[in-house]
Amino acid sequence: MYTDMGAAVNPLPGGEIVPARDRGLIDGAEFNNASSDRLLGFPDVVKNCMLQSFHQSGEQFEILFNKGKYDALPAELKSIIDYAVQAASADMSWKAIQRNSQDYIELKNKDKVKFYKTPDAILRAQLAAWDKVTKAKSAESPIFKKVMDSQKAFAQRAGSWQNDYMVDFKMAWNHYFRAPAKKG
Repeated sequence: MYTDMGAAVNPLPGGEIVPARDRGLIDGAEFNNASSDRLLGFPDVVKNCMLQSFHQSGEQFEILFNKGKYDALPAELKSIIDYAVQAASADMSWKAIQRNSQDYIELKNKDKVKFYKTPDAILRAQLAAWDKVTKAKSAESPIFKKVMDSQKAFAQRAGSWQNDYMVDFKMAWNHYFRAPAKKG
C-alpha cells in the first residue's frame, strides 16, 4: 500500500528501526503504538508523529494453537481455552488503553514529541492504494478474494449498524475536557 503511495518500504525488525533512523538510513518509521514506540526509543530520534491511519485503526490479540492438538482435546478443555483466550484478549485491550494513553502523555510532555492527525488527503490515498493492492491480490488468489469478500460483507453489515448506533465520543470529550474558547 505504501509502495503504491510512493514510499520506499524497508521492512525491519522492531529493534532495528530506531538505530536505522538515527543513522539516517530511513526517513521515517511506523511500528505500533505509543507504548511500543516509547519502549523502542522512537522519541530519541524523532519528534513528530502522525496519528490515525486505516492500516492500524485497532489492535488485535491472537493466541495460536496447533489445530490437531486443539481438535484432539475434550470439549470441556476446549471451552476453558475459548474463555481463557477471550478473557486474555479483553484484558490485553483494557491494559493497552491504559498503557498507551499514559505513554502518549509522556511522549508529548516529557519527550516533547509533537502529534499530528494524518491529513484526510493521505487517508483517502491509503484507501485508493488499498483498493489497487487488494484488487491485484484478488485476481491472483481465489482464497484471498474469498476472504476479502467475506470481510467486506461483514464490514458493510457491522459498519452500517456501528455508524447508525454509535455516538461521536469526541462531542462528549470536548464537552468535558476541551477548554472553552476565550471571548473577546
